[in-house]
Amino acid sequence: MTELKAGAATVNITPQESHFLFGYPFVDRMSTGTHDDLLSSALYLTDGKNQVLFISNDVIYVSKASTARIREGISKETGIQASNILVAATHTHSAPVTIDVVISANDPIVPKVDRNYLGFMEESTVKAACRAVENAESAEIAVVVGDATGVGTNRHNPEWAKDTDVPAMFVKNKNNDEFIGCMLVCNMHPTILHEDSTLYSGDFPYFVRKTLQEVVLGTDKPVVYFTGTAGNQSPRHVTKANTFEEAGRIGQIVADSIISKLTETVTFSSHAPISVAQKFVDLPKRTFPSVEWAREHRDKTKKRFEELKKNSKIPQEIRTAEVNWFGSEELLYLSELARENELEKAYRSSLPAEIQIIKAGEWKFAAWPGEVFVEYGIELKNQAEKVALITYANGELQGYIVTKEAQDGGYYEAGNSFFDHKAGELMLAETVKQLKSM
Repeated sequence: MTELKAGAATVNITPQESHFLFGYPFVDRMSTGTHDDLLSSALYLTDGKNQVLFISNDVIYVSKASTARIREGISKETGIQASNILVAATHTHSAPVTIDVVISANDPIVPKVDRNYLGFMEESTVKAACRAVENAESAEIAVVVGDATGVGTNRHNPEWAKDTDVPAMFVKNKNNDEFIGCMLVCNMHPTILHEDSTLYSGDFPYFVRKTLQEVVLGTDKPVVYFTGTAGNQSPRHVTKANTFEEAGRIGQIVADSIISKLTETVTFSSHAPISVAQKFVDLPKRTFPSVEWAREHRDKTKKRFEELKKNSKIPQEIRTAEVNWFGSEELLYLSELARENELEKAYRSSLPAEIQIIKAGEWKFAAWPGEVFVEYGIELKNQAEKVALITYANGELQGYIVTKEAQDGGYYEAGNSFFDHKAGELMLAETVKQLKSM
């Protein structure tokens, strides 16, 4: 039986200069300072045979091209295969632009990617990964599952599907029982901070990390935070304000739920065989409506928003109508591009989509690109045990992976989706197939 080794590290990726904060359409948000540092966090595991790296960056997206460059840099320095390196974004909306999203070309406020910052982010990610490898020591792991009830709901209707499970892998030094780090997956948009916040921040995931470090791990121990199936999940219906204090409250709920599980009987083990599966798939492209229909739909959703803004006293209702209007604007723009056959470049930058699965011991961590609806993560858990789905990983699909219901209903997420709802069904089927082969 081979011995498990693990290492973890973080590198600061906060810009020194002011940048546009990406994430809210048609809102001019230039950074005015830093509330908490944006980080590249890495966890390295090896069973003596296979090596893997889990990497998470506090940015909104990491493109397919950035992922390739980061993997190449890490492989060159460490010898770890590119297929064994997972690179994801937390999806914070309080960080710079890191990808030129097609729909942003219709938003006159959103700038192009700053290539200097992008290069800095990529180089820093390689550094974090290499330091994690250098820090490797004899280790043992345990996975607990927290409960994030109260953190958020479906952004359109709080009664619709949600997944409150928060799997968290804790890693200890086998020889001295000190923590090496932690990795977790939470199925919620990190969007407590809104348009009026102009500080760099990881949003509520920062407070999850902070609490785990202060209470359990040690303040210098990395927490690799991943966002799961958050495509249609939002704190909108549970937040009391869009402030750092509220972000702290929400982060505390997540962290406390994880910590409470550690107080139960938890068995750490150094026996954690590691294996990796990787599959690339083409996804069914969406058939966009006519420009005429899309324009009428835009006019209706805009009118609905204006009426609610004037008459409704329910902030969540107004915000939902507003984002549905944003989605209709984006759908109109994409319909115009589709009519002119101008979407192929975006498809080429996104496809084929990568499905990656890293198995460590009994647990499997599947990684998909894109903003994935929670229903796919729930169904994956129905078909496999001890599995978590990490999203915003290894590239970007220029939008959401939606369900048939969302596509038929014309919700915000379906407005800017490039792919048919069958894309999610295909990725789910291929993921299950890969899991069964491991």
